[in-house]
Amino acid sequence: MKKALFPIFFLLLTPQFCLCAASVLGDLTQDKIAQQGERYEGVVILINSGTVPSEVKVYQTDYLFYADGRNIYGEVGSAPRSNGPWISIGANRIVVPPQETRTLHYKVQVPNSPDLRGTYWSMIMVEPIDENAAEGATGEKGKPRFAIHTIVRYGVQIVTTIDKTGTNKIRFADRKIIAGQEEKIFQIDIENTGERWLAPLVWVELYNQDGVKMGRLESGKQRVYPGCAVRHRISLPGLPKGSYRALVVADNGDESVFGAQYKLELEQ
Repeated sequence: MKKALFPIFFLLLTPQFCLCAASVLGDLTQDKIAQQGERYEGVVILINSGTVPSEVKVYQTDYLFYADGRNIYGEVGSAPRSNGPWISIGANRIVVPPQETRTLHYKVQVPNSPDLRGTYWSMIMVEPIDENAAEGATGEKGKPRFAIHTIVRYGVQIVTTIDKTGTNKIRFADRKIIAGQEEKIFQIDIENTGERWLAPLVWVELYNQDGVKMGRLESGKQRVYPGCAVRHRISLPGLPKGSYRALVVADNGDESVFGAQYKLELEQ
């Protein structure tokens, strides 16, 4: 996650407007706990809610994301923890009839290697094909006529975690106070420096200079893979000017709970 982030939208200038009908039905993240050498299968369900057949192309990419908003969809196998080379997909193109569904099958062959530890992931991309996108169109006196063309690309994250292996670690990275016109925001970046994916609930407990607790402010959960990072933004209440102690907690809902303390200076 996500981050991630899906579906992904691209806006292009093309001769006409088109919103493709085919989409992915169900969860866009598929997790599996597996053993070294295990083989397993999964499915991606495609649905066409339109009135005409919709053709989609299917392909794979790697996926990395960072707290500054960057998303990298690299070549399969380029990321250090890519499981893309383990995955084979059943078809590269599928036609989905109107008001029907079709099933894309995939298989995952986990290498039989004792060196595998923690979480590995990649993406199956599903992109509807617009046959009209490549066709030219002209307006008055042969001048090109342009409109907004929307391409909706769905990314399904295929995640494999090697059972009972890998470490859970995070790093609290850049942090700052963002002063807006109506509110102040405490912003902190969290990097996964371990070997397993995490989705901790993040909150901040604020204390004034006298040690009195001023409240607990939650940011929510964001999935973060090893080597990736996410940004949490927590709205601060109308606190008076002064110094505060902030206890930042990231609780993964298991034995993995992380914390850090910071001094915050709030100015009016």
